[in-house]
Amino acid sequence: MRRAALLALTAVAGLVLSGCSHPGTSEKPQVVVTTNILGDITKEVLGDQAEVTTLMQPNADPHSFEISAQQAALMGSADLVVSNGLGLEEGLKQHLDRAAKAGAPVLAAGEVIDVVPYSSGDAEGAPDPHFWTDPAAMIDVVDAVEGAARDIDGIDPTKLASSAAAYRDKLTQLDTEMTGAFAAIPKERRALVTNHHVFGYLAKRFDFQVVGAVIPGGTTLAAPSAADLRQLSEAIRGAGVPTIFADSSQPDRLVQVLANEAGVQVQVAELFTESLTGPDGGAATYLDMMRANTERIVTGLKP
Repeated sequence: MRRAALLALTAVAGLVLSGCSHPGTSEKPQVVVTTNILGDITKEVLGDQAEVTTLMQPNADPHSFEISAQQAALMGSADLVVSNGLGLEEGLKQHLDRAAKAGAPVLAAGEVIDVVPYSSGDAEGAPDPHFWTDPAAMIDVVDAVEGAARDIDGIDPTKLASSAAAYRDKLTQLDTEMTGAFAAIPKERRALVTNHHVFGYLAKRFDFQVVGAVIPGGTTLAAPSAADLRQLSEAIRGAGVPTIFADSSQPDRLVQVLANEAGVQVQVAELFTESLTGPDGGAATYLDMMRANTERIVTGLKP
């Protein structure tokens, strides 16, 4: 009798355990994405077919954010890891290398777009990783995510093709909207100055001139010298720049110092350049971010 009861308890326990999943796991394919901009796009492409984990928190800096040991382990066991690449995630390289070595398929978005090099500053000539400022480049990323996801067990390719096509249409519409909005800015006023070099792709796509950046490089981890600020101030005066743009996730103290140093009336406006925000922050999605930035750039530069 006692043995029969013990066997019954064991069977029940087995059923309970088999019906439970470990914390943070799902029966759906597991996809891990490094940055929140790519995380948003990956979720749009995959829809509800996969469990998408985005490592970078809202308003974080992609150059310096860190992850936990649990998140690092999740990368190694994922069905797909999507990263930006081109040196953007400076603090995650060892984890990405380890995930690839563990056998996780890794898609570096920077390897599927037409790379634009930095045009000036300390990083001149090096690949610019800020390709999301051009929505046309993001269509290439959508194509690559769709292609990589087709190889994942449990993904319905027909459903995947439909969701990817729908998001491509949204990106095409965004590109059209931006082209129309920027038409209000005369060519002589299409001059961009930001806290660091982040708009090279936008400048090439929509015919802007990148006058310079407060931090003369592609990373927020560098620091400008007095000579850098003086040189940029002279360029601002020479180009007649009316507005300097600061990243919303970074303090704008240096930008304000530069505005004062320029010796002219220069406004400072915030843009969402490297990170999405929370739901109420004004840039909860990639599309929201780009539309908000377009409006602020037009407001800051048009006559």
